[in-house]
Amino acid sequence: MNQYRQEDKQYQEKVVKIKRVSKKTTGGNYVTFSALVVVGDRKGKVGIGLGRSLEVPPAIQKAISYAKKHLINVPIRNKTIPHEVRVKFKAARILLKPAPEGTGLKVGSVARVILDLAGVENASGKIIGSIKLLILMQL
Repeated sequence: MNQYRQEDKQYQEKVVKIKRVSKKTTGGNYVTFSALVVVGDRKGKVGIGLGRSLEVPPAIQKAISYAKKHLINVPIRNKTIPHEVRVKFKAARILLKPAPEGTGLKVGSVARVILDLAGVENASGKIIGSIKLLILMQL
């Protein structure tokens, strides 16, 4: 039991997006919530989870547990990414570049949260289109 509590403390969690989803049915509207969560240890491990439920807290918990089960290793060299990254999925594109010391994270939207929780301190990038598509592609 104590081992699980220690594991929870080593990861930081950040709720990126909570979305209210409504579906029309014959009985009326069916409302659910979707939560996008990023989990990381700031030492090179990061995970992204998407959870859906009838209420917000269970959706967040599902997303956190999914993210912890699907952690990936992010290579870090001198507090930045080791090389340029270009990814294209459908209409979304993302470009990440290494940056010199002291630059900070010059990336917008969800990519900043992901890189921050992964432990990357210096990087620059550009997001064209929706990054959520790219994230969901990885799930």
